[in-house]
Amino acid sequence: MWELLQHCWKSIPVSSDEMSVRGGQGSNEVLVSQAVWDYLATAGQPWLIDFQDKQGLSAGIIRRGERGGCCAVRLRPVEGSRSGGGPGMMEEGPISNETRKAFIDLCRCARKEMSKQDGGPKRKRSLLPCVGVGVLEGDEEGSLLPPQPPQPRRSQRQQQRYKKPAEEEACVVLSNSTSHNESGQRKKDNMEVSCSMMASSHNQSHSEADDYTSCSICMGDMVERTTLERCGHAFCRLCLDQAFKVKRACPVCRQVYGQLIGNQPATGCMMVERDPDLELPGHEGYGCICIIYSFPPGLQAPEHPNPGVRYPGTDRVAYLPDSPEGNRVLGLLRRAFEQRLIFTIGTSMTTGMHNVITWNDIHHKTSLWGGPHCFGYPDPTYLVRVTEELREKGITAD
Repeated sequence: MWELLQHCWKSIPVSSDEMSVRGGQGSNEVLVSQAVWDYLATAGQPWLIDFQDKQGLSAGIIRRGERGGCCAVRLRPVEGSRSGGGPGMMEEGPISNETRKAFIDLCRCARKEMSKQDGGPKRKRSLLPCVGVGVLEGDEEGSLLPPQPPQPRRSQRQQQRYKKPAEEEACVVLSNSTSHNESGQRKKDNMEVSCSMMASSHNQSHSEADDYTSCSICMGDMVERTTLERCGHAFCRLCLDQAFKVKRACPVCRQVYGQLIGNQPATGCMMVERDPDLELPGHEGYGCICIIYSFPPGLQAPEHPNPGVRYPGTDRVAYLPDSPEGNRVLGLLRRAFEQRLIFTIGTSMTTGMHNVITWNDIHHKTSLWGGPHCFGYPDPTYLVRVTEELREKGITAD
């Protein structure tokens, strides 16, 4: 076997530069593919033992890569060998280039043998995916990080184009489209379409059955099934009662049922002023609507996080364009304020202060300029977004 190994070494030329990069010239460590080392430690163990006897070395793994791509193998002279410097001596210095080259060639032969056993397509692959030797990161032990191959980036539309449903792939039948087999091809095409339709119908019916028998709140079987009138979603009666105590809206589609009342302090007021000479960026030709919210200080009520705890007062100013769309949003904001949905009491996301009056997920433009990053204008989609936020709280123009 050793003669066969020597023949493999001679048939695979390795340049000195390649050895220096992969083998680590001036070092007794070599980076090896993890799969190759596992092969040498199991099926190729006779080769490794023969190499160690011939070279007077012992090869052992000292570090493994974090992702399993490669590992570090240390070559040490054994006691009493010629490379060890005489009997009784064990030298830990660097190994010679010839010894390093012999070990790399051994790994190459192991890789070729692995390819033959796999029976896969023969293609040129790199023996050592890790470039450089002794490049460690992290703690004292270090870790070997193999470079990741660059992945082609695709847009979302391309991903949808190349993505196939699993049931369609399972029903695809490959056939040769020859002229004398056109009728048979048509039959196979019809079978493929029928199979795909059956799989889709089966999955849809299975999903509908699961939705009918399981509650999407507790994820268990339905107990006293209760169906919501507007959206048709069904839940356990007890689960739905608990959800409606938090918010009277469907947990699935967020359809509001009844009039949603918030916990905004009841002592506040909402005032509106108009300035026809002030134009907002993006809404030229229209004046400006100024909304002033004012709240005096007070004590938290039972529906607040800390009943009895005092909260400070605040004044807030927001701006809308004095256009038909802006006035429509203004009307929706009036209704939301009457239902105590504009503000709440909690922790400010801006200052981090507790027990203060904060916005309640209905965004307002508090600046005239600066764009969305400064909570100002221009913002072409703001009126659409705030209308949707109001709709989720049951505030619509209907």
